[in-house]
Amino acid sequence: MFTHNKRLQYTVRVSEPNPVLGSLLLEQFGGPDGELAAAMRYFTQGLAEEDPGRKDMLLDIATEELSHLEVIGSIVAMLNKGAKGDLAEAALEEADLYRSLTAGGNSHTQAILYGGGPALTNSSGVPWTAAYVDSRGDPTCDLRSNIAAESRAKIVYERLINVTDDPGIKDALGFLMTREIAHQKSFEKALYTIADNFPPGKLGAMGDYDSLYVNASTGPGDTEGPWNSGDQWQRIDDLEAHGPVDGGDGTAEVELPKDQLRTVLAMAERTASDPTVDPVTGAELGMKQV
Repeated sequence: MFTHNKRLQYTVRVSEPNPVLGSLLLEQFGGPDGELAAAMRYFTQGLAEEDPGRKDMLLDIATEELSHLEVIGSIVAMLNKGAKGDLAEAALEEADLYRSLTAGGNSHTQAILYGGGPALTNSSGVPWTAAYVDSRGDPTCDLRSNIAAESRAKIVYERLINVTDDPGIKDALGFLMTREIAHQKSFEKALYTIADNFPPGKLGAMGDYDSLYVNASTGPGDTEGPWNSGDQWQRIDDLEAHGPVDGGDGTAEVELPKDQLRTVLAMAERTASDPTVDPVTGAELGMKQV
């Protein structure tokens, strides 16, 4: 059961309207790393979680993310408030109004289609989609994904802070960015309270391959480090000489029923290429005409 407190979690102060900046801020409203995506990701994880501690944490953070959605949406609405009034009341001459709405971004779409209100789109006008929610139902997998999601969101907030000189907006965005750090810490703590947290899932690795490093991109720039060298790694540098890692011949085979095998062989015979024929092609005929 939800209730709504009309006071924002953090005070929003906007110095002046700016529809273009409002469009950019929509990245954290309806974008892949935005607040709605985060809230839906953590809600769905929390509802399915069996561990009471993780369930409580996920539902707490999911609910807070909705409050962050409200903060971002309020900023966007304030940035669009002047344009919204001008457009609704035709307060400017047509040319001036057009310029004010098309200064950059998709601010014209926000004003004309959504009336200046925050739309569930990203900064390019692409609608929000549930495909942004990448939960898999395994706590160690999902917590790592959550850590990465909070990290991405922090970087986007940093970039948004860098494109505005409005002190009130910078302050509010700084708060939201900082909460991403706090959530990342909570998710990391929760991950490491699971004793067997790597690799994710229940099945163990195939012992011959879990410490195998394949140097598949060779040439200038090859670099060694703890991620590919050392006692814990078996390293393959010459793929051609090593051959298939399982020791087989590297071919693909399938056992077919006899009737299907006959039809496959008949098709192969009917469509076989004749390497002794050198046919004249349309491209060659065109070249002769020239």
